[in-house]
Amino acid sequence: MSELAKRVIVSLIAAPTAIAASWYGGAALAALLGIIAAVGAWEVGRMAREQGVRPLAVGVALAAAVPLLVQAYYEHVYALPLSVAAVVLVLLLGAAVWLRGVDGRPLAAVAVTVFAVLYTGGTLAFAYGLRYHQYTVDRAGGTALLFLPIVLTWASDIGAYFVGRAAGRHKLIPAVSPGKTVEGALGGVAATVLLAWAYVELVLRPAAHLTLRPASIVLFGVVISVAAQLGDLAESLLKRDAGVKDSSNLLPGHGGVLDRVDSLLFVLPIAYLLLDRFRLLVAAP
Repeated sequence: MSELAKRVIVSLIAAPTAIAASWYGGAALAALLGIIAAVGAWEVGRMAREQGVRPLAVGVALAAAVPLLVQAYYEHVYALPLSVAAVVLVLLLGAAVWLRGVDGRPLAAVAVTVFAVLYTGGTLAFAYGLRYHQYTVDRAGGTALLFLPIVLTWASDIGAYFVGRAAGRHKLIPAVSPGKTVEGALGGVAATVLLAWAYVELVLRPAAHLTLRPASIVLFGVVISVAAQLGDLAESLLKRDAGVKDSSNLLPGHGGVLDRVDSLLFVLPIAYLLLDRFRLLVAAP
């Protein structure tokens, strides 16, 4: 089977699963985010082991738990105080004493474990916050809002790829990702802004009765594209540091889970910040 065929099959399975989980929300969405976070944390550990660092296995479970805890918070079941994070950190350091010892690089092991949890579960959990944003009132509206940054991330990747292939002349950061160009990056930004306007008018407004003002659409599109490209570069940096081509080989034709969601790990928190804290969302007239 060709690599293209493998990519298509994986996409045909992944896309409907993501859409269904977003539509039904609740435990389905939290479980999907938890699974992605757990696999992503495992892949971070896999790359760290290439560098001689063995993160604690409990980090995979902690990464999976973050979206589930966010779901519990939104459903008013239980909310963990912030002090629990400090307790968990202390417990991890204590575990490293027994499980790693001096020769097992305990500081590095705990640091990578905490990083993996925050990098995967901590960022993906913002998808739940977007799905259940205070301005949305039903499944259609919540799903439309959640897919706004997701669709724009795809637009940024596609725009950067095609413009870079057609007109790329100046390397962006060759030491990290030799194939990326300045022209491609600008093309990604332009494509994201254009699709942001179309998505807001054709999907978000009718489905969620929400919109963004013209200046907000431009700002949102630019920032999301920059965040998406930085997320991609950040994961490329981790892989280059570990000396691996892909984060894993779990997804045929695609590499690893992190290779597919690396941009979203930066985009989701930024999108939530812009839409919620900076209040770019307004009710559609």
